[in-house]
Amino acid sequence: MSSKKKLSSQQTADLLKIVKARFEKNRNRHKGIEWNEVQAKLKASPAKLWSLNEMEITGGEPDVVSYDNLPRRQAGKTGEYIFYDCSPETPKGRRSICYDHAALESRKEHKPRDSAMNMAADMGIDLLTEEQYRQLQQLGEFDLKTSSWIVTPAPVRKLGGALFCDRRYNTVFVYHNGAESYYAVRGFRGSLKV
Repeated sequence: MSSKKKLSSQQTADLLKIVKARFEKNRNRHKGIEWNEVQAKLKASPAKLWSLNEMEITGGEPDVVSYDNLPRRQAGKTGEYIFYDCSPETPKGRRSICYDHAALESRKEHKPRDSAMNMAADMGIDLLTEEQYRQLQQLGEFDLKTSSWIVTPAPVRKLGGALFCDRRYNTVFVYHNGAESYYAVRGFRGSLKV
């Protein structure tokens, strides 16, 4: 593993302290999950720790939201802890970006600095799906002033569109936009399995 994608001992300790405090403060997000088990998984996965740190430093406030506790062979479950970005608004360090690389390349002028799909891949995380976004919204109220790109079905993307979500009027809305569009209040939320 590249040293660029590995945290130092001090960075690891600092990150674990932050994530543990968030975990303890928001017990409603992960009932029945124990921090010591999460921490052990994280310490055993340096690349995942690096990705979690990327989520943190870009403003995502990652937290554990579930655990797949069945073996891989059963119903596709992985036995992994699942983190989502739980920042109240879409992460600040991931805003003003278009949907994917093709959309970024299609812009001839006024290009955004990056795309959601590129950034997620570079960070080692996945964009939330619509189902995951709705699951997150069951744990609190997110994106009351911002919006977040979500995984877009191939037929929609093929026609030039991309999907995003937000929460308004106590309701989760799914919208569409040109994939090349970008706004100061639109970013993306990610998920990480550890």
